Amino acid sequence: MVRRALTGIKPTGEPHVGNWLGAIRPALELADSYETFYFIADYHALNIIYDAGSLRQNSLSIAATYLAFGLDPNRSVFYRQSDIPEVFELAWILACFTPKGLMNRAHSYKDAVAKNLAAEKDPDFNINMGLYSYPVLMAADILLFSANVVPVGADQKQHVEIARDIAERINHNYGEALFTLPEPKIDDQVKTIVGLDGRKMSKSYDNTIPLFLDEKPLLKRINQVVTNSQAPDEPKDPDQSSVFQLHKLLLTQAEETALRARYQAGGMGWGQAKKDYFDALNARLEGPRKEYRRLLADPAALNAILAQGRDKARAQASPFLDKVRGAIGIR
Repeated sequence: MVRRALTGIKPTGEPHVGNWLGAIRPALELADSYETFYFIADYHALNIIYDAGSLRQNSLSIAATYLAFGLDPNRSVFYRQSDIPEVFELAWILACFTPKGLMNRAHSYKDAVAKNLAAEKDPDFNINMGLYSYPVLMAADILLFSANVVPVGADQKQHVEIARDIAERINHNYGEALFTLPEPKIDDQVKTIVGLDGRKMSKSYDNTIPLFLDEKPLLKRINQVVTNSQAPDEPKDPDQSSVFQLHKLLLTQAEETALRARYQAGGMGWGQAKKDYFDALNARLEGPRKEYRRLLADPAALNAILAQGRDKARAQASPFLDKVRGAIGIR
């Protein structure tokens, strides 16, 4: 039996290199060995984005990004979370089996509380129920489609574990395997993508490399990668270089080994290292950049693709939810 993989991405802003290498590329590679479901997590983004126009545009941008990098909507199920009402009914069912203590231990909530305490504010200052119950909605995303694996970053592993905990609780209560128990899938090679300043690449740090910049702005952005003051003739430690850590993600093992040797031999300045990284990155982004812009210029076509995915997703979600309703005594 073919196993199923499911992944989503929040439309919270301009897609960047970290999104591509850390989430989109490994997720799309799963289509070679799994039945794949991809979704735009627009209701998850509502915790952050309160401007309707921005949320709509960001959702189309994410759709165009996935498609530009090779997602085949005829081969995979590609949909908008908000188009699947079954997700939100299931979220309520799951919430009724979710201990509050489990939500108290969720990383996203604990981090928000810690920041409030550090700022000497009320622990729950500016924390809405969307953020607090975020893991339950994510569990509904996963469990509704009986996903076997969920590709996530290391910092999202807990959400898959929470989905398993809730599923096991319900399965035990009703004495049947209603829900498939998902497993997190973490690509160790791209666990963390460094940003311009050496921290994790994140919009919140303003240290990203946007995916679809023109060539000159892209080179300018790459030139902002923080380096040390070593002279060109000095040998450099590639493992301590953000430029190398970014560049190697585009290379084969043999190419990475050769680049590492160049760093260690000396004779290459940081300006050349950044130019080499730009050349490698730009070569891989040139085609997707053109396709992304073509797709984004035709929102009606993008919405038609997502509507096709909605119909395919609901054809599976609706009968599954009927089964869950029957098991719990509804209808």
